[in-house]
Parts: sequence; structure tokens; C-alpha cells
Amino acid sequence: MSSSPFLNFIRGELRLRGYSLKTEKSYLYWIKYFIRFHHLKHPNSMGAEEVRDFLSFLAVKKHVSINTQKSALNALAFLYNKLLDQPLGDLGFQHAKQGRRLPIVLEVKEIQKILSCLNERDHLIFSLLYGSGLRISECLRIRIQDINLEQGSLAVRCSKGNKDRTTILSRKLAEALNKQKVYVQKVLQEDNQKGYGPSLPFALAKKYPNAFRQLSWMFLFPSTSISPHPFTGELCRHHLHDSVPRKALKKAVYAAKIIDKRVNCHTFRHSFATHLLMAGRDIRTVQELLGHNDVSTTQIYTHVIGQHFAGTDSPIDLIL
Repeated sequence: MSSSPFLNFIRGELRLRGYSLKTEKSYLYWIKYFIRFHHLKHPNSMGAEEVRDFLSFLAVKKHVSINTQKSALNALAFLYNKLLDQPLGDLGFQHAKQGRRLPIVLEVKEIQKILSCLNERDHLIFSLLYGSGLRISECLRIRIQDINLEQGSLAVRCSKGNKDRTTILSRKLAEALNKQKVYVQKVLQEDNQKGYGPSLPFALAKKYPNAFRQLSWMFLFPSTSISPHPFTGELCRHHLHDSVPRKALKKAVYAAKIIDKRVNCHTFRHSFATHLLMAGRDIRTVQELLGHNDVSTTQIYTHVIGQHFAGTDSPIDLIL
């Protein structure tokens, strides 16, 4: 089914409209799942009723999370509303509402312990996650040209929602960053001698055929192997896969003996926001650094620290 003309058509439309590769994979997965669920019937012959049955199956039989339900719905809404021109209208389906979940945050000493258990490369990766408030995907997509140590800033390209933003960059990471740049330059030279370089946006590669020779386009954390470009099929060096730092973090957390918290890569971003607010930084500034569309998303971290910005204290403090 993966090579069917219909799915290739969907793939082409997603790329034409500028959707990310991650979104493309997600949408194709759910559309294929939907078709298989209805015994390989073509979506043209189905509609809102079949979509509703599928979503109910996911919720009731598969017990998938709310976010997973939303992902499936988004994929099918794209298929019917934008491609097939068969608007689904009101499905009469309401997924359960997500209750507020407070993120897990590490103490400064806990972050220090974890960093001390990592090798140089992974130490830099998690220092950037915590020091600049990055998602792991954003960190691994950093290219040399995105780093500005002189201004202490870091450009984040094509983040969630296909948005760019600028965040802070600690100058204390200068030595580690420069050392990593030396390694990256060596990798680029070796790759260029073999006729390839970093993976590039497809349009840019066509416009500037020699861009793959420029250090500025190299990923700060290049993959250890060569692979085909997902769009062109040409051999290139992509960035490090996110499974690499995740595995390193798991070992480091165990070595640091942090057993009372569930720690993942995103925990460092949560800790970045929480520690900035605890230090008295303006919530609007933190919102911009994180790239949140709505300040209400950022406000979740005020609940983590146990007080709002009015400086509210517990009434028992007046007695004890």
C-alpha cells in the first residue's frame, strides 16, 4: 500500500504545501490505518460516518491517548477537507479533554549531576536543551550558521508550527561549541572529498549546487553515517538521530541516581522555563524564548513553582 498512486499523491500534496517530514509520516500512517480499518475501501467512497467509527475504535478499543486521537483526526481532516474536497462537517465526535498536567522539573543540582555523567558531545547537547530551552529536534537541527556567540543568540529554524525564533545562547558554551565546530569541519572535508555533504532543503540544493561544501550548512551534531536524502535520494549526512541522546540520557540519569523523577529530553526545556521564572524573568520574555503562541501555555510553569507572579505566599507563613 505504501507505493500506491493514491498515497503517493497525498505525499506529493503534503510536500507541495510545505508540511514537515514528521507530519508527512504521521498523516500517511493514520490514513493507511484508516483504509485498512475499513477493509481497503477507497476514502472517496467513505465519509464522516466512517471517520467517526474509526475515531471511536481508537478511543474505545485501542484506548489511545487524547493527543493520539487528535493526530488521527488531523490527518483525516486534511485528507477529506483539503484533498478530496469532501468536508467532514460536524462529526459529532468529542474526544476527552486533556486535564492539566504539571511538567516534571529538575533541580539545578540534579542537572549538574546528569551533565557530569555525559560525554563531551552529549554534555553539549543537554547544555543547549537546558541553557536555551530547546526541544531535542530543534537542538539536533542546529546548523553552524545558526550560532552567534558574539551576540549570545541561537536561531531556531522551522520549529513546531514551522516557525523560526531566536533564543539565548550561553557564552560559557563557547569552548565546547568551538571544539565541536572543529570536529564538524573535519567531517565536512572528508565528506566533500567523496562528493557529498550535509542534507539541505531541496529547493536550496537546486539553487546553490555547491552549498553542500560550505561549513555554514553543516549540522552541529552530524550523524555518524551517510544516508539517502528523504526527498532527492542523494547520499548526504543528516543530523544525529534523536535516539542517540535519549539513550545517553537514560544511562546518565541512572548513573546520577535520580530515581524519583521521570526524566526525558523535554525535561530540560521545562527546567529552563521554570528556573527563568523563579529567577524573576518576565513571563512574556520566557514565552518568546520558548516559541509559544499563547502566554497561557507558558503559564503552566507558574504552577510548577507553586506561586503566581504576584508573589503569593501560603497564609501559614504569617503564623509560623
